Amino acid sequence: MMTKKIALLAGCILVFFTAVGCAPKNDPAPVEPGTSIPVAYWLTTSNQTALFEKQQKSLSFVYTANTHPVIEVDTMQSFQTMDGFGYTLTGGSAILLNKMEPAARTAILKEMFSTEGNGIGVSYLRLSIGASDLSDRVFSYNDLPPGETDPEMKKFSLAPDRTDLIPVLKEILTINPGIKLMGSPWSPPTWMKTNNHSVGGSLKPEFYDAYARYFVKYIQEMAAEGIRIDAVTVQNEPLHPGNNPSLLMLANEQATFIRQSLGPAFRKAGIQTKIIIYDHNADRIDYPLTVLGDAEARQYVDGTAFHLYGGSIEALSQVHQAYPDKHLYFTEQWIGAPGNFAGDVRWHVKNLIVGAPRNWCRTVLQWNLAADPNQGPHTEGGCTECLGALTISGNQVVKNPAWYIIAHASRFVSPGSVRISSTSPAGLPNVGFRTPDGKTVLIVLNDNAASQTFNIRFQGRSAVVSLEAGAVATFVW
Repeated sequence: MMTKKIALLAGCILVFFTAVGCAPKNDPAPVEPGTSIPVAYWLTTSNQTALFEKQQKSLSFVYTANTHPVIEVDTMQSFQTMDGFGYTLTGGSAILLNKMEPAARTAILKEMFSTEGNGIGVSYLRLSIGASDLSDRVFSYNDLPPGETDPEMKKFSLAPDRTDLIPVLKEILTINPGIKLMGSPWSPPTWMKTNNHSVGGSLKPEFYDAYARYFVKYIQEMAAEGIRIDAVTVQNEPLHPGNNPSLLMLANEQATFIRQSLGPAFRKAGIQTKIIIYDHNADRIDYPLTVLGDAEARQYVDGTAFHLYGGSIEALSQVHQAYPDKHLYFTEQWIGAPGNFAGDVRWHVKNLIVGAPRNWCRTVLQWNLAADPNQGPHTEGGCTECLGALTISGNQVVKNPAWYIIAHASRFVSPGSVRISSTSPAGLPNVGFRTPDGKTVLIVLNDNAASQTFNIRFQGRSAVVSLEAGAVATFVW
């Protein structure tokens, strides 16, 4: 026993002099000198010679000294809890999946949503409330003839989603019952809008209460189908009224809608679904700051959602710093067809998989789950170049860059994982997590123009790794 105590003390002293410190109570137990910690890792290369492949040779943490750059992983410092990684299950995605033969559909859904076998464990999906621009047509759940209104939502119906979306969701829930779902509207019913049209226009103030009831009915009706909506965003891209469908909703309007109608309606109905604001680009953080600056609206708001078609991912931390009690979510980023595998993987891993969690996001979601070989279905005026994570043609499925980008996180960083500290040497963007079952996960991109050898240092020991230029690897120990 005395020998063991001396060995443990010696290990902590050595760790101290390498500027790491002894492990905290929630850290893995310190390893005695002379033993090593095995590290498994999965690799994707820019030339696609490896596509999310587990490497046959594992690494080990050992005591070593060299001059290579160091990524220091420190579980003593923890940050936000993660809700999950995934995609938007658009109406078009659901149509394509639902048309597949049952065995083929089940096989690809298991590969996407299960963590068993070769599954990548997708744990979060975003849905459109009504149609998005990647639905096969424009619709809401309360479409009426011209001149009619229904403020009490007596004619509300999920019928447009009962053919494809709801059956596909139910199958996904049998595979992963714990998956979290976020709903986002692209437009209210047109009779609520100033221009009575699916494109653009604003929500009429006299229908604020009616639209709040629309959200409540959506959540309640989905719950009746056994589908729990964890969160809703108030409006997809509220500063982009040119999409089909779309809505212009300025920050002061969103704050008023939440304060006067949506928040009170959720509270009155006992709705526990989170209300998330903004859902647009990082270049306009003034929008969420304006909404959160309204104290009465803020009490109902869980946090802010972001896209990255404008601005920098680092801007999100400014919102966290202003309101650290409110959460952040990354909810959408597309890849343009036909895709550029090396460039897409490098940019999205750097900015989304690494950048979004490092700037306090609890989710990372790609747009979108699936499309056909012509990037359809989509509405008239909707996105014609949005490359799905999957290209589906009948029963044939092709995996695209977004599949591998998300897989490097979703397979290992399960919901409830906590982001931990890791240093960032030049050219090696990375992010670390501690999972609920006690694993440590580190995702690293070699963003250099040439191969790079580096150290992953943990509890005073190092694993020496080499990655090709543009390669991404997930390390697990």
